[in-house]
Amino acid sequence: MIQCLILEDEKSAQEVLQSYIDKTPFVNCLGIYESGLDIPVSQLQKTDVLFLDIQLPELNGLSYLKIITNPPKVIVTTAFPGYALEAFEEAALDYLVKPFSYERFFKAVTRARDQLTNFNTEANKQLFLYADKTIYKTTADDILYLKAEVDYVKVILKDKEILILDSLRNWEEKLKAFNFIRTHRSYIVNLDKIDKVSRNQIHIKSEVIPIGATYKTNFFNSFK
Repeated sequence: MIQCLILEDEKSAQEVLQSYIDKTPFVNCLGIYESGLDIPVSQLQKTDVLFLDIQLPELNGLSYLKIITNPPKVIVTTAFPGYALEAFEEAALDYLVKPFSYERFFKAVTRARDQLTNFNTEANKQLFLYADKTIYKTTADDILYLKAEVDYVKVILKDKEILILDSLRNWEEKLKAFNFIRTHRSYIVNLDKIDKVSRNQIHIKSEVIPIGATYKTNFFNSFK
């Protein structure tokens, strides 16, 4: 569970963030503050992710970030896109420009979860997929393969297919701790689910997946 704090002085923005957090099963809000000077050090030490507005009373959000030691991961939430470079120089994890959708929020907190979680443990093989205003909970073991679909990724599970707004590159990084491998510019496969390999084709159940020339050597070395 990700423990987060909201540093935001606008009530409407606070309510939006709180509503997004409430509908996300792996995020919990520890508190909402309108000034960084009001956040107790003990509270900050328990925090995994800080949702940080930039235009704040008393102390600018980025100025606050500069004065705290061992800060949590920071997701900036602001109406001003012009501070992005400075925010990333201060090691912000993501930069959300208001008004941002739940889908964009979910992508940011999923990235945070990926960085915070040790995926080598069984408990943390859980994955959350957001599609059609629904969050699907699954595991890496349930995924057969993934296919790129323009700006989307189709995740093929044992019992269903889920189309999510994301890139195959992100998922290649996300699944690198498991037994998944890129076999084609459009495909990532679960090596444990392969039924057979015939020439330059992979067979998983009734599906036939190509092996691209760029990925062929790496795939066969891993498959062996």
